Amino acid sequence: MTVHGNNDADLAARRTLRRYKLAATGLLAGMGGLTIAGYAAPAFGWVRDGFWLEMFRAGARAGVVGGIADWFAVVALFRRPMGLPIPHTAILPAQKDRLGRALGRFVAGQVFTEKEVERVLAQVDVPAFLADALEDPATQEAVVRGVVRSAPQILDRLEDGRASNAFSRVMPRLLGGSDLAPVIAKALRSLVDDDRHQEVLSYLLGQIKDGLQAKESALRAMIEDRVREQGGRLLGWAIGGSIATKVLLAAGKELDRIDPENSSLREGFTAWVRTQIDRIETDPEHGREFTQAVTGVLSHESVVGWWGDIWQRFRRMVEADVEDPEGRVATLVREGLVRLACQARDDETLRRRIMDNVNRTTLRMLPFIRERMVEFITRVVSGWNAVEMADKLELRVGKDLQFIRFNGTLVGFGVGALLFAVLRLAFGINAQ
Repeated sequence: MTVHGNNDADLAARRTLRRYKLAATGLLAGMGGLTIAGYAAPAFGWVRDGFWLEMFRAGARAGVVGGIADWFAVVALFRRPMGLPIPHTAILPAQKDRLGRALGRFVAGQVFTEKEVERVLAQVDVPAFLADALEDPATQEAVVRGVVRSAPQILDRLEDGRASNAFSRVMPRLLGGSDLAPVIAKALRSLVDDDRHQEVLSYLLGQIKDGLQAKESALRAMIEDRVREQGGRLLGWAIGGSIATKVLLAAGKELDRIDPENSSLREGFTAWVRTQIDRIETDPEHGREFTQAVTGVLSHESVVGWWGDIWQRFRRMVEADVEDPEGRVATLVREGLVRLACQARDDETLRRRIMDNVNRTTLRMLPFIRERMVEFITRVVSGWNAVEMADKLELRVGKDLQFIRFNGTLVGFGVGALLFAVLRLAFGINAQ
């Protein structure tokens, strides 16, 4: 992998760098010229030897030394000075891998801190972003397609052995729990409050009526036989048919009297159901008996087979529905996404819960993210071409590094001259 950059920007940076390099080299050459001039001036009779000339020479020499030393230091960062194999030069290319690890640790440890991540997350409206995404038709269609495509696999998993084993382990514990009676009582009370129990009663009465009509001949024969057994053959022949007719008519009239809404028997049935619900809630023994009865019914083989038949019908219905892009399943998913988007935008409780979960999940994953980030940056930097990397870095920071050369030359001149003057004045000796 190589380091890529904008060609126009690189050309402009290269021209600027070359200009500053020439200026720094020119200053060093000028300082060298001043050093030569300081020694040549007395020979040409321009000036006489003395304190000031010696201080000038000392400053010029120190300026040359400082300029060369800083030139060496700057060049050694990126390449070997003059191509010489001097130890500890070409530092950046030679230490590329270590530089990558150090850069990765710095970014992970100093930039991605918990405090900084929390500050950034506080500025991001994640629920609104989620709502926008859910309201996007493209997102909705993608989710619908995913749900529709996965529906057969979901149904298969619900039917395989693992799901059956899970249900077989969970259901006994659920049905055998000590808190099942209050749950059942609450569900039954809700049904009674909505008059659903009357629908059940109406269904049962209808089934009884249909049964009486379908079995009328058999029932009439049975009643006549009973009369004949109790009163003799003659009595049975004389009034057996009449008694059977009266019994069947009386049963039909009684059922008709119960069937109309708001009948006294229906009100009595409601009172009886509510009494039983109260007993389930208040009488522990009755609650346990009721729980055992429900458990026994739900565990019966016929009920299990009935649920299996319902499941197969449900599965066929779902498999047929998912073939239609505008089917019930697709419509339910779309409506659910729209409702969730509205809640994410307007429901403060849900918004706060989303943000809390995002913050908690992000902070929990932060150590893992840091480790992966260090590895990523290290791998990226290690893949760079060392020479090209050094060239790119020099283009970016080389101009500023030339000021080190400027300062080294000028500060060297000033410090050398000042040191000469201090030594001469302090010890009265030649500081050269």
